[in-house]
Amino acid sequence: MEKNKGGRPTKLNPRLALKIFALARKGLTDKEIAEVFDLDEQTITNWKKSPQFFGSIKKAKRGADVLVERSLFERAIGYSHPEEKIMQYEGQVITHETTRQYPPDTVAAIFWLKNRKPREWRDKQEIEHSGGQKFEVEFIEGNHARKSDERPKEESSGMEPAGDKASS
Repeated sequence: MEKNKGGRPTKLNPRLALKIFALARKGLTDKEIAEVFDLDEQTITNWKKSPQFFGSIKKAKRGADVLVERSLFERAIGYSHPEEKIMQYEGQVITHETTRQYPPDTVAAIFWLKNRKPREWRDKQEIEHSGGQKFEVEFIEGNHARKSDERPKEESSGMEPAGDKASS
């Protein structure tokens, strides 16, 4: 730990630093860590000016991120784990080792792909067109086709006012 260069003595000591690193490994943010120790978040930010403290807290937080990434990946592709079933038969407790299967989760897979391959998996695809070619698009509505620059034709509902039919 760096020596304090003036002002109020720092509360940071090796014991507190270890506790902070343990919380960071569990995934707590700087703000949440500060609240646990009744500190201002800015205090944690100031302590991160020390390369040793900053490197250690960054490494601890990276460990939490890796666990979450791994869990998300397993959820996306499906996974299994051993499980012990406990049953009762004729008054006797029986245990049986089984394997619990979890199918792939589509939402987790989409989330993974959108973050890992954003160009290919984002919701909005941007296609750049250059070359000055003109395209005519034809819309098909029911049994009627129209060109993109035509307005849709109003279909007769049989409910027109009587005056309109006479003028036709």
